[in-house]
Amino acid sequence: MQAITAPDREAGVSGLTLTDLPYPHAAENDVVVRVHAAGFTRGELDWPGTWTDRAGRDRTPSVPGHEVSGVVAELGYGTTGLTVGQRVFGLTDWARDGSLAEYVAVEARNLAPLPADVDHTTAAALPISGLTAWQGLFDHARLVAGRTVLIHGAAGAVGSIAVQLALAAGARVIGTGRPADGKDVLALGAHLFLDLEADWAEGAGEVDVVFDVIGGDVLDRSASLVRAGGTLVSIAQQPTVRPRDGQAVFFVVEPDRARLADLAQRVRDGRLDVRVGAVRPLTEAVAAFAPERRVPGRTIIRVADDPR
Repeated sequence: MQAITAPDREAGVSGLTLTDLPYPHAAENDVVVRVHAAGFTRGELDWPGTWTDRAGRDRTPSVPGHEVSGVVAELGYGTTGLTVGQRVFGLTDWARDGSLAEYVAVEARNLAPLPADVDHTTAAALPISGLTAWQGLFDHARLVAGRTVLIHGAAGAVGSIAVQLALAAGARVIGTGRPADGKDVLALGAHLFLDLEADWAEGAGEVDVVFDVIGGDVLDRSASLVRAGGTLVSIAQQPTVRPRDGQAVFFVVEPDRARLADLAQRVRDGRLDVRVGAVRPLTEAVAAFAPERRVPGRTIIRVADDPR
């Protein structure tokens, strides 16, 4: 099969190549997925799990990409709940070869059935962004109706889904971003947009939850905005400044089959918009990692010709 491989951490993006690899082995409770579409995170080349297995052993060259949508091609020993030929989507393991390949082996529990009327491109853009937004808002911050949440980077992949989920839960939503993001964030339904290039903290007031995807000074300044009993959640870094009488949480997204199914249903119903900015073939995946190729919305890699 063909796959994008990274030889070592030092080479970075410049070391990525399209090459031939053996067909993956389906271990116990695995499935092998014929990949139709895959998502990636540019920063994953800096993640320790990209270069080592769960025991810390070197596993280079490695295949990046941890979001997948495709069709089950093979079941490993003992695998239940999925069938050969079934459409699925979800997350691949951080410490195993990823989805920028024609086939990928994935733990079955990390995948959810994909409805026939949700295309693979949309599905590949959903797992990390959707699960991250949900887990940050509801599992960690316990956001409920009537509370106010400040979402940094509200026009981005995670932020835009967080805005929509928070509004659906009945929360008051304040979004932040660059000046050019204001129109998009308000179009999502946010009650207020704050320009991060201006004195945004003054306009926010007190909030119950801050959901941060930026880190640094933005994260530090946000701690003082959280009212007593509230929560500051970040996926960018561990908060160094804690809210007074509140919680500070850093987390890494985890697979969740039931929540993936719920998110897919929201897409089907038109209650959740997943923003795909560009679709590139596998042969252009290396170029898609380059910083100058960034586009609004997610860049998704199309691996199989069948768009469904």
